[in-house]
Amino acid sequence: MAGRPRSHRSLSILSLLGLTLGSFLGCAATSSQQAPTRPTAQAPAKAPTAFKAPTVTVPAPSATRPATASPVMLGIDMLEADGFAAVRGKRIGLLTHPAGVNRRGVSTIDVLRRAPGVQLVALYGPEHGIYGDEKAEVKIPDRKDARTGLPVFSLYGTHRKPTPAMLKGLDALVIDLQDIGTRSYTYVSAMLYAMGACFENNVEVIVLDRPNPLGGLKVDGPPLDARWKSYVGAFRVPYVHGLTIAELARMAKDAPGVMQVPNALNIAEKHRLAGKLTVIPMRGWRRSMRWPETGLTFVPTSPYVQDFAACVGYAMVGLGTYFDPNQKFDLGFRHGVGAQHAFRGLSHTSTRSDVLERDLRSLNLPGLGFRRVSVPGTDGRNATGVYVEVTDWDDWRPTELSFHLMVLAARYKPANPVALLTDTQAGGFLRHMGSEDFYRALKRDGARVNLQAYLADWRQKAAVYQQQSRRYWLYN
Repeated sequence: MAGRPRSHRSLSILSLLGLTLGSFLGCAATSSQQAPTRPTAQAPAKAPTAFKAPTVTVPAPSATRPATASPVMLGIDMLEADGFAAVRGKRIGLLTHPAGVNRRGVSTIDVLRRAPGVQLVALYGPEHGIYGDEKAEVKIPDRKDARTGLPVFSLYGTHRKPTPAMLKGLDALVIDLQDIGTRSYTYVSAMLYAMGACFENNVEVIVLDRPNPLGGLKVDGPPLDARWKSYVGAFRVPYVHGLTIAELARMAKDAPGVMQVPNALNIAEKHRLAGKLTVIPMRGWRRSMRWPETGLTFVPTSPYVQDFAACVGYAMVGLGTYFDPNQKFDLGFRHGVGAQHAFRGLSHTSTRSDVLERDLRSLNLPGLGFRRVSVPGTDGRNATGVYVEVTDWDDWRPTELSFHLMVLAARYKPANPVALLTDTQAGGFLRHMGSEDFYRALKRDGARVNLQAYLADWRQKAAVYQQQSRRYWLYN
């Protein structure tokens, strides 16, 4: 789920662990640049071994450089710098959201509407809609955009995968979505489903690349079991996947067998092979870059991911603070303190903040620090919690804290909350977390679960995945 309040949305066979890629598969402030000029609706929301090169088109970077450039030029900037060559003369649709802006903060919608020789004829919206004003997990209807007059086809409503009627008349679908580097964020699912539909209907897919806010070197957490693949987790990658959205698209196009289906896109092989994918890479981005180093302004990607700090926190505590009131799944942890520190502040429904701080410090987790904070609460009283700081980015293992929170949850509650759940009740949690084996061990053993064995196993698998996924890297 993208920022929801209740959860925190031909390859060689390796001998190590018997795995192939297909078997599973911050702490810095944002830039203080001028706020981006995003469009607003004028009507209410309701109105490194040798390998075969992947079969995608990657246009060569243009020598044209704008008068004022950020350190990083986004895919949309490179498309514009190249005179819109990849889309000129084509009838195109655009799948995007408010974070789909160029380096100056201008909406990609407006950039393409003004592009000479380009016919933007339809918009497509993911979860939260093209203006980001729709609630999480709420179906969004198709509508006419009051601002541009273009039809808006919802890919988070009756259909998650575009129908032939939605794609009729298109030469290409342009995708400009900002991911945050974690598996359970639904924008990469929207891209994957759209790619499959376009390939089946002979529509080119053009992905405009964007930075992974966490950089391209962190890979961490459990891979996704095949059984729990869903729109919440459409890629069977470790929870922190270390790729850009265009790199994910390349892998989906050219990695047969991923997710234990005929191909990652779950379409007929003839359509995968014939499908045309064009990626427009960034210029100036390096894998070591976290968002603040890009020189770009961070545009909120969903209601609870408003800044880079929340991106870091989503990867770090999202799974550990998961709860689902409808299915009665509640570990007892909450993210945020009052209305502040989304995904960075922690509290527990039955445990004092000083006890929680003590217990978190005693874990001695690499690269992490903890301090109590107090902020004005909504009821007039101060709200307290524990703020999580990344003290050493290199030592930090992004998802480890979440799993320690699950163990603490079993210690803090009179009865292990996971032991009380039916498999149906646990379904949403497993679609996010990914490992049924760990879930069953946690349910059986509670606070005595051998967490370190699982963490070590996931680190090995993440190393295998990272090595194998290098063939889809666009940047070093």
